[in-house]
Amino acid sequence: MELLSDPSLWLALFTLTALEIVLGIDNIIFISILSSRLPKTKQKKARQIGLVLAMGTRILLLFSLSFIMKLTTPLFTILEHTISGRDIILILGGLFLIAKSTTEIHHKLEGETSVGDDSKKQISFAQVIFQILILDVVFSLDSVITAVGMTDKLGVMVTAVILSVGFMLLSSGSISDFVDRHPTIKILALSFLILIGVALLGEGLELHIPKGYIYFAMCFSVIVEFLNMKLRTKSDKPIALRGK
Repeated sequence: MELLSDPSLWLALFTLTALEIVLGIDNIIFISILSSRLPKTKQKKARQIGLVLAMGTRILLLFSLSFIMKLTTPLFTILEHTISGRDIILILGGLFLIAKSTTEIHHKLEGETSVGDDSKKQISFAQVIFQILILDVVFSLDSVITAVGMTDKLGVMVTAVILSVGFMLLSSGSISDFVDRHPTIKILALSFLILIGVALLGEGLELHIPKGYIYFAMCFSVIVEFLNMKLRTKSDKPIALRGK
């Protein structure tokens, strides 16, 4: 009832939901790229499970705010930099994101190194879900910290997470199809994920990179690519990436 009668809570809910959607875009893209390694019939299911896991991870972390706060407690010092549990998660997550995105770019452009029937072997459904789960934990940590900074109302935070994931579930198919139709967008998205991985690594090492710079670089690259797509004639067919 308090939410219905307090305009400030409505504003906090709207703002937080929008932020959660923005923060979740990179999660959707990575889930879409990972699920594209599966047979077409299993891709939608993998995307849906991945986003539901993302929602579950965020809500569990929200209900463990005391645990989240403890993650900021310094554990040890390296080269005069204090390292906390949150820093370790960000460093490992950043390294995983850089390594996985680089591997995906290699797979899309170079293909598998083996030859014969084994080269057509696809990643298993369980492997995709496990990799999505790892990334969900990393992205959820950033999402939850943002939520805590916006409001202290647990109900508002949980509602915002549910609404944002609901929106992502509805739009994930369209985003995945668009990325699949445009190979340069897929490579660009993977490059963005490497950039995000570097930012997470820097954040974990207390080398703070202003997010405005990162978002500007990403937006500028997307605008340039959309201009390229507009200028490209219909006869100019894009290259076919491997692993399709």
